[in-house]
Order: sequence, then structure tokens, then C-alpha cells
Amino acid sequence: MRLTVFGPGYPFRGGIARATTELVSSLGSRGHDVQFLTPRRQYPRWLYPGISDRDPDACPALDCATPVLDPLDPITWRLARRRAEEHRADAWVVPYWTWAWAGLWSSLLRGRRRPAAVAVVHNPVDHDARIWQRVAARRVLGRCQALFTHAQVLASELRRAYPSVPVGAYGLPAAGNPARPDRGDSRKTLGLPEDRRVALFLGLIRPYKGVDLLLEAASFLPVESDWLIVVAGEPWGDLGGRLENQAEELGLGERVRLDLRWIPEPQVPTLLAAADVLVLPYRRGSQSAMAPMALAQGVPVLSTAVGGVPEVVRDGVNGVIVPPGDPAAIAKALEGLAIERIGELADGALKSAEDLTWFGYAASFEELLQEIA
Repeated sequence: MRLTVFGPGYPFRGGIARATTELVSSLGSRGHDVQFLTPRRQYPRWLYPGISDRDPDACPALDCATPVLDPLDPITWRLARRRAEEHRADAWVVPYWTWAWAGLWSSLLRGRRRPAAVAVVHNPVDHDARIWQRVAARRVLGRCQALFTHAQVLASELRRAYPSVPVGAYGLPAAGNPARPDRGDSRKTLGLPEDRRVALFLGLIRPYKGVDLLLEAASFLPVESDWLIVVAGEPWGDLGGRLENQAEELGLGERVRLDLRWIPEPQVPTLLAAADVLVLPYRRGSQSAMAPMALAQGVPVLSTAVGGVPEVVRDGVNGVIVPPGDPAAIAKALEGLAIERIGELADGALKSAEDLTWFGYAASFEELLQEIA
């Protein structure tokens, strides 16, 4: 098939850019003729309160990519559509995750004189969406001829909302396949002690991800506990200062280490190799790109039961699932993870990671394309 895929890629960072780039690469490797139209910029400064949304190491630069998209400049939207029309694709593919891109997507998908469109739905609506953000999502997804998502629970939600639209689902695989560094070397590099269990939170820190709940959970651990909580990631807005204040008020001292900055992509494997468990203390959410990344590196995941995460993190097999919004449950789960149990779950993590591949993802995506193109 001839396909045009819109969405973020090199040099932008984040889970959407990595997933879209992997999809384009996988479709190309399966013989499709793929045009990849990428952004010149992603967000207005006021909407992205981090330091930068670019990291040249986050995604590979693909030869089929052309930077033409600008969700903030309607003058460029016609150019983007013209570029796509010149490719004469059998189908267009757009990712959906936030209202900030809804204007561009709605413009591209307007009218009937265009190919069929598939939305890759990372989030059916924004986290904590307001009414107008829900309307923006519906304007985009309602103009698509098929929807593809990463969890059966999300697929069921989409089928209820768009009953006449075909829906496909496949779990999000790990982006990339980096070699896992040596555990001892990784801990030495990071200055982490060899004789303590390490629970890691890794990724962009936003309110819905519940890092404050993880710090509260650390305060519930017994005084003699050897768990060290490591929080590594860039805070959203003023969250960094609030977390530092919380750690001080709770008297966490040597129980917690805060590394509040963007973690460059090459440093991610080192952090995962040094960890005994990845913790996702989310209050809410649709899925997590970090969970499959950790599992592929043999790191069990302790997560709250939100969205499609329990479809990837299977309680007692490759991780532990606890109720959302319950710091005491997180603390209890950590205390129940003896070294031997962590080893068993690590074996399960590596085995379960084999179930999710980009080859399988692309094959499942093709099945949906064949229904509509």
C-alpha cells in the first residue's frame, strides 16, 4: 500500500514520537510505500512547561520523513494536505493524543475527496479533559474511517463512542531494542548502592502520574526497609519544587533520590538496569510506554490498575498491580517484593515482552487498513 503517516518524529522526544517512528519503520520494512510528514514544532511554549521538547537521540531520523506540520499555524495546513495528496496514498494515518493538534487534524480530514483515514488513538481524550477538549477529540476521531489503539479496554471505549467505525487494538511494544547494561556498572555510574533494592519512577512527571503518591508510600515503609526510591524525569511546571518540598516535609532523607531533569535517551537503559522494579503510581491514564520498555529490559513493573496497563503488566507474572490512589498499597507491595520474588517476576518480564513486537503491531495495523482502504 501507499501510505501517508502524519505525526511527530525526529528530532522531537516523547512516547508519541517514538511510537509513530517505529510504526513508520515497521510498515516500510513490510513493503509499504510510506510518506512520513513530521512537525516543524509540536506545542506552544505555554502548553509545554518543560525545558525543551527536542532530543535528537530520542528517535532515528528516517529518510521518508519531511518536516512540514505545524499545529499552531493554519497557513501551513493546506501545504501539509497538498504534500499528502501528491503522494496519492491508499490511506492516511494520524496519531491522536491531545487537543493541541485537533485543529490541524480536523483540517486535514475535512471533506470526502481524500483517502480513508486511520487514527492511532494513544488517548481517546486528554488527561483530565474538559468539555471542549472532548469535543475537539470527537471532531477528529469522528472523521476517521478506522481507529487503532493499544489496549482492549480502550478499544471497547472507542467502539461505544463510535459504533459504526472499525476498531483494532494491539499492545504498545517497547520502542527500540537497546542492550541492557551490566547492573553493577549501572549502579556505579549512577552512584546507587549495591546492597539496596531500588524502585524507579522514570519519565515525564505530570500530576496524573502520581509521583507524590510514591513519595507518600516511601514514608509508610518500615524504618529498617532497604528500599531506595529513585525518581528520574522532567517535572511539569512547578511539580519539581513541590516534590522536593514534600520529600523534605516527610523526612524521607536517604529513602528517596530525586533526579528532576529530562533524561536523555542513552541514559534510560542505565537507569532501568540499575532498578529492581519500575513503579507507575498513576492516578489515572490510558496506558504507559514505560511499562513495555521496562519489561523488555527484564525489569518487573509495580503499577496501579489504570487504563490498559493491567493488560501489559500482569499481576504476579511480570509485576504487581495495586489500586490507584493508595500509597499504603504501594508500600505494602514493595515490602512484599523479596529479592527472590523480584527475580521470578524479572523472568516473567522478559518472557512477556516477547508477546509484543513491532512486526506484530504492524501486521495487526495492516488488517485494519485492509478493511477500509
